[in-house]
Amino acid sequence: MDGVKQLALPVLGIVAAAAVTFYVVSFSELREKSFRDLEASKYENGGFDSSLSSRKRRARRKAEKDAKT
Repeated sequence: MDGVKQLALPVLGIVAAAAVTFYVVSFSELREKSFRDLEASKYENGGFDSSLSSRKRRARRKAEKDAKT
């Protein structure tokens, strides 16, 4: 039984550290993406336009991407 405890504790610690790292990275990427979207919407139309639907934003991004290539 001691062998199982000696093995399980480090494994659980590694799994917990991996889970925390995953959530921290995911939330930081979401935050960066939302800041980029906010900045893009501020400079595009001279102000923040919160009434744009996600469909319009996707279409605008696709058009910008197509224009770059």
